[in-house]
Amino acid sequence: MTGVTGRVEAAERGQTRIADRVVAKIAAQAAKEAVDERPVGAAAPRATVTVHRDTARVRVSLDLAYPCDIGRQCGAVRRRVAERVGALAGMEVPEVAVQVERLHVPGAGTAPEGSIR
Repeated sequence: MTGVTGRVEAAERGQTRIADRVVAKIAAQAAKEAVDERPVGAAAPRATVTVHRDTARVRVSLDLAYPCDIGRQCGAVRRRVAERVGALAGMEVPEVAVQVERLHVPGAGTAPEGSIR
């Protein structure tokens, strides 16, 4: 440490650690932003992360509207999650696994009045 300026040398500084749950919240929000349209009644995207030093491996679970280009949607989620976690948490994201939990068909589960199943 230099006595005159009061500045601490880089080697003597502490370290900032971002909690896994914070990284998971960033990833879930990024996944929500990446999806074109969230189906009515769909659960919000959920994320789990494994952080090791400055690297985060992310698993995102989400619902999608049907019909849609599932591959394109999953690719958009992967890119957005990696970008946002990298920018906001300063972590490298080599892996983003996307799991589609459910496909929501518009109007499914609502039978017209008087119909028989």
